[in-house]
Amino acid sequence: MTQPDATPLPDTYRALRAEKTDSGVQVSLQTLPLSALPDGDVTVQVTHSSLNYKDGLAVSGRPGVLRSYPMTPGIDLAGTVLEDRTGRWQPGQGVILTGWGIGERQDGGYATLARARADWLVAQPPGTDARWAMSVGTAGFTAMLAVMALEEHGVTPGDGEVLVTGAAGGVGSTAVALLAAAGHTVVASTGRAQEEAYLLGLGASRVIGREELTALNRPLEKERWAGVVDSVGGATLAGAYASTRTHGALAVCGLAGGSDLNASVFPLILRGVNLLGIDSVTCPTPRREAAWNRLARDLRAGKLAAVTQERALSDVPTLAGEILAGQVRGRTVIDVTR
Repeated sequence: MTQPDATPLPDTYRALRAEKTDSGVQVSLQTLPLSALPDGDVTVQVTHSSLNYKDGLAVSGRPGVLRSYPMTPGIDLAGTVLEDRTGRWQPGQGVILTGWGIGERQDGGYATLARARADWLVAQPPGTDARWAMSVGTAGFTAMLAVMALEEHGVTPGDGEVLVTGAAGGVGSTAVALLAAAGHTVVASTGRAQEEAYLLGLGASRVIGREELTALNRPLEKERWAGVVDSVGGATLAGAYASTRTHGALAVCGLAGGSDLNASVFPLILRGVNLLGIDSVTCPTPRREAAWNRLARDLRAGKLAAVTQERALSDVPTLAGEILAGQVRGRTVIDVTR
């Protein structure tokens, strides 16, 4: 039932729609009727989304992300509640939605309206807005979960260097900033040497090339890292894993460099290294809330200015190719209203 104070729902909304045709997946901006929205308890007036690597795959028509067609991509969104049939959320309340299969199995954030289950949403932290939330987005939220996991497994400032792989990307940039702000000595690994000044500005103590890690191919390498945030996978993760210090930990959250892990159990059983999987999609609500509240405390809007650009919804098809080609630095906020 619509809340008494709810704003009337519009008859139509705008969305970036992916459709499968005989010539492949095509994306276009469309005006859709309200009936095109999926089932859900809560209707959200979306103002902002963001660009993530997974969104690039979806919009570019790569297989394995969108589970059905037609589909509205966008794996995260922020906006205000229009109505909630459960009564849990009040009209006008600011909310954030990341994960839970939106933009993959259910229409996502690249639209001016969205529907979702009430328990998928997180309240906008006090003192923040939708643009800030999407400058953090799934990438920043994932980075925060990774930092929290390292801390919970005993990685503290002063223990030694903490490595961030894929450091110029969305997850990596945020992880560098969060770890540096917490007092860690951060080493940023990237395949983009031209981003050294940018990464040092985020708080990295030094920057290394991706090849330094991929060249490490023995089961055990010299101990170097007290902790690792890895968003790359593949040979990069294998090298970082083999060179993590005794009782260190690796928070693993991506596969931009590949899904294989060619490694041995030696770091696990001879050094007590911890491999920590980070799942931002079905993360339980209490941990989501803790992560977002800490992000609001430790990563205020001013800190994100250097790592964030804002673009229109109409720019997303072009941006999709750029992020897959490794040409997008930091975070990209998508203003879905233009």
